[in-house]
Formats: sequence, C-alpha cells, structure tokens
Amino acid sequence: MSVNPVLDAARPAPQAVAAGHRFRPREWLEREAVFSWLMLTPPLLFLLAFLGYPFCYGVYLSFVNRPVAQPATFVGLGNFVNLWHDGIFWQAVWNTFRFTGAATALKLVGGLGMALVMHQNFRMKGLTRAMLLLPFIVPTVLSTVAWQWILDPGMGLINRGLMYLGLVQHGPSWLGNPTLAMVSVILVNTWRGLPFFGITILAGLQTIPGELHESATIDGAGTWQRFRHVTLPLLMPVIFIVTTFSIIFTFFDFQLVYVLTGGGPANATHLMATYAYAVSMGGGQLGLGSAVALAMVPVLGLVLLAMSLYVRKD
Repeated sequence: MSVNPVLDAARPAPQAVAAGHRFRPREWLEREAVFSWLMLTPPLLFLLAFLGYPFCYGVYLSFVNRPVAQPATFVGLGNFVNLWHDGIFWQAVWNTFRFTGAATALKLVGGLGMALVMHQNFRMKGLTRAMLLLPFIVPTVLSTVAWQWILDPGMGLINRGLMYLGLVQHGPSWLGNPTLAMVSVILVNTWRGLPFFGITILAGLQTIPGELHESATIDGAGTWQRFRHVTLPLLMPVIFIVTTFSIIFTFFDFQLVYVLTGGGPANATHLMATYAYAVSMGGGQLGLGSAVALAMVPVLGLVLLAMSLYVRKD
C-alpha cells in the first residue's frame, strides 16, 4: 500500500487489454473461415497424396523413355511424336469418341424415359425403383463377366434366344466381330449407366412444381407441349450436370472394355484408357503409355469446355 496518495493517482491505470487478447483455441476454432479450412484439409491432403502425386509422376513419365526395369532417359516430346505416327493410337482416339458419344446419348434418352415412367404413380413403385439401381450397384467386373456369358456365341443367352425363336441358325459372334464388339461394349455401358441418369433426372422431376403443369393444362397445352415447354427447360440444369459426369466416366472407362474385349478384336474396341494400359503394362513402355494417358486430359477438357460454352450461349 502506497504512502503517497497523490503519486498513486498520477500513475497510469494498469491495462486490462492484454488479458482480452489472450489466445483462446476454442474461440479460434469457432471462426467460420478457420473451421472451413480445417474441414477441407483432410480431403485436400488425400487428393494430393493419391491423385496429385500419381498425376505429376505420370506427366514426368510422359517426357522420358522408361522401359520396365531400366533407367529413364529424357526424350522431351518424343513420346508424343511417336503417338502422332501411331495408327493404333488414332484408332483408339476415334473409338473413344464413338464409344463416349453413343453411350452418353443412349443413356440420356433412356434415362429420361425411365425417369418419366418412374415419376408416375403405380403399385410397387418403391420396389421398382430399387430394382432399377441394380446395374449401377453391382461391381463392374462382376456384371461384365455376366455379360460375357450372355454374349457368348455358343452358349450365350442372346444367341440361344435368337435360335429358339427361329430368327437365326447360328448366332453371331458378338465379341469376335469388330463392328458387333463395339456395339456390344456400348450397349453394356448404356445398361450400366442408365440408373445413374434415371435416378438423377427423377430427382429433378420431383422438384418441378405441379402448379406449372396445371397452368399449362388450363391454357390448352397437351402432354407433349407440357413436356417440351415446361418439363424439359426446367430439367436442363440437371441434364447438363448428369451428362457432364457421364462423359467423364465414360471417356475414362477401363474396366468394362478391358474385361469384356481387352481392346479386341484387332484393336476394334481399344479406348485411350485401355491402349494406355496395353502399352504400359503389356508392352513395358511406361513413358509411352503415360503419354497416351496424358493425351486424354486436353481432349476431354476441350469437350467439356465446348459443352460449357454451348450452355452459356443458350
């Protein structure tokens, strides 16, 4: 206790601000920006570890000559020059575009029809919707092996059915003929992707207010006019999103084609993904195979960019 009250009054009061700025972890973690970054950190680290590193290493391999069990030799753009003169590579590029375009178009039309049917009221609607998800739920390899048996030229279900109906005497070789093999892989991919389109578009249909259809009906619009001028425009954002995802998944499809045909016969069903695997693992040329895989990225990017510009234009 001071003996001089005058000096005590002249002294500055002790500042209590320092205690107010004390670091408190709980308050820091409750900040929205900090909490958001903490939630994003684990998936970002996962992507960097399991996607970023392989992608960067693949880019590195595409610029080197790297046979299996041999040291890498830098060749610059040599691998891409070799691909430019590779006829099988260009066939794989053309096959990839045909496969992606045809399968996506079939899935879009079939999925839209499936969604319109599932949007109606009928008995056992819930069970029917669950059954339609089976092609999408069953593992790709397992369903593809089943399709191999279905398409078998001798004991396959399709050929036996055609022979039983008297339509043919000897069923065609679905996976042995180049044209039929491409048709087969497109149909199997369509069968597997239909539920994804159907369920997604069905979710979009359920968000459309019923009052719009009632107003259109009062104005004299028929079923087709209501679908064209009310349903379809409101579904376009959903259709664009599901189509974009389908193009990405189909463009990079590997398991289905590899198990079903392996790229044959005579490279008729080789896609860019299967050809990259064949060159890398089958031929032992890791650098050239990485160049094939890397060539898929800008091609797909241009397709998606064109789609985005088309949608913005509309």
